[in-house]
Amino acid sequence: MNRLAPIIAACILPTVLAYGQTTTTLKPASDFETIAEKDRRSAALFEEAGKVLLHPRCLNCHPAGNRPLQGMAMKPHMPPAFRGKDNFGLPAMRCGTCHTDKNVELATEAGTLKSIPGDPNWHLAPIEMAWEGKSLHAICEQIKDVRRNGGKDLAAIVAHMAEDHLVGWAWSPGEGREPAPGTQKAFGDLIKGWAESGAVCPAA
Repeated sequence: MNRLAPIIAACILPTVLAYGQTTTTLKPASDFETIAEKDRRSAALFEEAGKVLLHPRCLNCHPAGNRPLQGMAMKPHMPPAFRGKDNFGLPAMRCGTCHTDKNVELATEAGTLKSIPGDPNWHLAPIEMAWEGKSLHAICEQIKDVRRNGGKDLAAIVAHMAEDHLVGWAWSPGEGREPAPGTQKAFGDLIKGWAESGAVCPAA
């Protein structure tokens, strides 16, 4: 066990509840091939991918403000933590201070936090990619906007969604957390299908 785990647990156990593994599924991209109209098919693929994008596993790291969110209730991070200039936390409290390169399991009583999430690249999404409180249409337009998405073209967006290790954490979030719907592969296939069919956004 990480040597910081007991200290972290003492800070956050009173404020964060464990949640059951009640994952919903994602329809495979192939299910949308019957939609003949290309634009409608593209929008429908993104709507299905939206089950992941709008899930707390994603929204908690794409907050509208400078503080990460936690749990299915999306409450402000406890102990208090903030974005910092590089999205990796403030100088006195970097994300990596508590979040190591992998999930750390905790031996705790039933009904309390069972693990501390971790990834080698643990950090908040840039504020330009804040999704909290936005519609799926707005998120879609945001993802495509090279001025806000870090200069990614559609191919880079697909690769990020389908292959990025931190994105993949959403499906392996540690004991006591509900994973994102489906799998990263199924999600990546939906995003790929969306991009290949014109990257059309759902109606506003």
